[in-house]
Amino acid sequence: MSQSYTLNGSNGTSADLPYREGTVGPAVLDVRQLYSQTGMFTYDPGFASTASCESKITYIDGDKGELLYRGYPIEQLAEQCDYMEVCYLLLFGDLPTASEKEDFVHGVTYHTMVHEQLKNFYNGFRRDAHPMAIMVGVVGALSAFYHDSTDIRDPKQRLIASYRLIAKMPTIAAMAYKYSIGQPFTYPRNDLSYSANFLHLMFSVPCETYHPSPTLERAMDLIFTLHADHEQNASTSTVRLAGSSGANPFACIAAGIASLWGPAHGGANEAALEMLEEIGTPDQIQTYIAKAKDKDDPFRLMGFGHRVYKNYDPRAKVMQKAAHAVLDELGVSDPLFETARELERIALEDEYFIEKKLYPNVDFYSGIILKAMGFPRSMFTVLFALARTSGWIAQWNEMIEDPSQRIGRPRQLYTGPTRRDIKPIHERG
Repeated sequence: MSQSYTLNGSNGTSADLPYREGTVGPAVLDVRQLYSQTGMFTYDPGFASTASCESKITYIDGDKGELLYRGYPIEQLAEQCDYMEVCYLLLFGDLPTASEKEDFVHGVTYHTMVHEQLKNFYNGFRRDAHPMAIMVGVVGALSAFYHDSTDIRDPKQRLIASYRLIAKMPTIAAMAYKYSIGQPFTYPRNDLSYSANFLHLMFSVPCETYHPSPTLERAMDLIFTLHADHEQNASTSTVRLAGSSGANPFACIAAGIASLWGPAHGGANEAALEMLEEIGTPDQIQTYIAKAKDKDDPFRLMGFGHRVYKNYDPRAKVMQKAAHAVLDELGVSDPLFETARELERIALEDEYFIEKKLYPNVDFYSGIILKAMGFPRSMFTVLFALARTSGWIAQWNEMIEDPSQRIGRPRQLYTGPTRRDIKPIHERG
């Protein structure tokens, strides 16, 4: 038997709002008929209490510190699967069999090259252009090259576009980096894994062969897996909103990249590194912890706690091990890493951190790993976009296939002037 809630207004109006439950997590009140019944909208800046869609892809329980991709815990996926299996899971709903994975990897691998004319786009940017600016432009331009995968009504074309975006994103991202440092572009290698190929694209040069170690390859794969999707965040919602208009998939992903570029979304690991650099050395940590505890001091601990996770970020547990493995293997001598390790130790033991649940999050560890591996800070958000492409594509496909989907059209609470008439210019005082 269906349930509903009745909303009674002081002006005598009322509305019956259907009550809907998901398979897990909070139930929702369906307010789609609220305006027709009462003449009112809901008011929810930032959509913090609004379910914008129905989805079967990702679930987060912030209180428990739980993240599920299609029902699978992120810890199990990180431990037992690689990024290609996770991409398949997000796109198709379940983990692949051995033969399905082989076919999928082959399909992605043989789409990793980009059209040679695409290289000309890079020459239009200044040498010091931010790689994210390049990503927005180049990814959006893919629709000008691949006309056979822009008809969103055709499932086959949508699938081809999905493969192309996942496959070409590492190539496009690495080209943005190579362009910024004046090195020649590197071509993909079909004999390498997805993550190893990206490291090859980034760091190999024509005069020598680059061989990433298994530890670095694994760390890169983990970063991709842990950032693949994260429910209806700002960039994912942007992809869905752009897609609701019928825009082609390349334009939608470019819109998601633009949204991710914002420092409040994709720049958290950069901010964590900047904080560590400000602290400087381990002997300064207690001074900065005191500043963080002082409500009147503007200093904030970056890379600790999370807006969604009220407990430990489940991705951080996985990334912590990878960070220690990378630092141990590379043996990098840098005060920043010593500071990070000491701050991590204090954060896991200090009563203030524990009481406030300010545990190191995934951004704290991913920034450390990427810096140790040699990635410039300007590439951190690019890597986030690369990893999140699989999630964006899965969410976009789900939205297109949803028969109840309509073009996004949020409403507003208008507080501007009421209707007024224009005065002749000589009467305006």
